[in-house]
Amino acid sequence: MPLRSVGSIESALGAGGSDNGEGHYHPANPMPPASPAPILPGTTVVVSDGRSIYNGYRGFVQRISGQRAAVLFEGGNWDKLITVPIKTLQAV
Repeated sequence: MPLRSVGSIESALGAGGSDNGEGHYHPANPMPPASPAPILPGTTVVVSDGRSIYNGYRGFVQRISGQRAAVLFEGGNWDKLITVPIKTLQAV
């Protein structure tokens, strides 16, 4: 059985990609998928954690430490600074 290049194997299996004839595989989509906007200090975010009492609140990221962010919420006559996991935040 003759040896086949990675590109021809991927093509035979139905995966996207091409073989340029030199044995170098080029994926059909070489760019990684677009990621959401980065969450940095000063970013306006919304909490999206169904278990949090702050779910749906909009605030400003004050600082980031590890995998958590300190978010400032302002509501008329009150201000509240809480620390939440970054994965539960969505940039607005």
